[in-house]
Amino acid sequence: MSGATPAGIRFEQVTVTYGRNTVLDRLDLTVEPGEVMALLGPSGSGKTTALRAVAGFVRPASGRVYLGDRDVTALPPHRRGIGMVVQQYALFPHMRVRENVAFGLRAQKVPRAEIGGRVDEALELVGMAAYADRHPRELSGGQQQRVAIARALAIRPGVLLLDEPLSALDAQLRSGMLAELARLHRELPDVSILYVTHDQVEALTLADRIAVMDRARLQDCGTPQELYRRPRTEFTASFVGNANLLPVTVGKAPGSADFEGRPLTVTPGEAAPGATATLCVRPHLVGLGEGPNALTGTVTEVQWRGSTHRLHVDTGGHRLMADVRELRQAPALGETVTLHFAAEDAVALPSRSRPAFSSLRPTSSEMTVPPVRMAMSP
Repeated sequence: MSGATPAGIRFEQVTVTYGRNTVLDRLDLTVEPGEVMALLGPSGSGKTTALRAVAGFVRPASGRVYLGDRDVTALPPHRRGIGMVVQQYALFPHMRVRENVAFGLRAQKVPRAEIGGRVDEALELVGMAAYADRHPRELSGGQQQRVAIARALAIRPGVLLLDEPLSALDAQLRSGMLAELARLHRELPDVSILYVTHDQVEALTLADRIAVMDRARLQDCGTPQELYRRPRTEFTASFVGNANLLPVTVGKAPGSADFEGRPLTVTPGEAAPGATATLCVRPHLVGLGEGPNALTGTVTEVQWRGSTHRLHVDTGGHRLMADVRELRQAPALGETVTLHFAAEDAVALPSRSRPAFSSLRPTSSEMTVPPVRMAMSP
């Protein structure tokens, strides 16, 4: 699909208020041309408000929104050249698939001679060409979502907004659509995508970078690998994947820490010597038996998860989770066990660390691709 102009998205100190409530607080964030940025956070964190500010559905109380070099803060939605897909699909039930996909093109007054080819191109891209003459009621939920995406892509946008697009699908369909969205991005490397979700798997699977939102503010931003392996805040550690969070005191020697009187060796973080910190270790990196950083405790819960057992162990009054593979005989409840983890798999975070970011752009090694242009889906 050609004809797109690289755009990208930039928020500059964007604040949105409803009455006295601040629902988005001074957001600074840049989505580079061609980048997939996931906005990840719990309900009420501000992520959907940020997306709606880009779409033009809400007007910031302060700050500016840019698409490429264009300040679009005051522009109405239909003049922004954006494609949008929402969780309810929003297809017209009385129109066939082909007519639904053509809707945005007609609204943009695209010449009639071009519309048919553009519709066929978009349907082919999402694998729905064979369903062009069906009505939405004759399609499955996953197929309807593909049509909604085709309608957004038909107008060749520079920016595509996806608002919880897979939340209405069952687990199997969601997995298939994730793969399709990843394929679409490979085939449309010029489209900048802002993807709102509360699902960690979706964000980790699709995004080039993830912006973690909480309580109307941006809490962290980085590549999926950075946020998962080396989170910078407690909130990121607990929200992006499962995490063991243990209170420690940072030692004087680099990489040393103390947990309930037990010395540990960890990856040095930003916490100063003598400071209280939070040790973050992912459950799948915790082993059963003797080893480095060994901690003894009592089994309080055992969960069988097919290829793994998740053990919940009480150690010093704190819960430690371990995902252990191929246990022929899991420990019994109340049994005393020893768990261990490597120093490189544990990072000490400043306690209750919630830094505010003033400028978030990818480093030169993170993203260098371009985006595309679309009209709003109904």
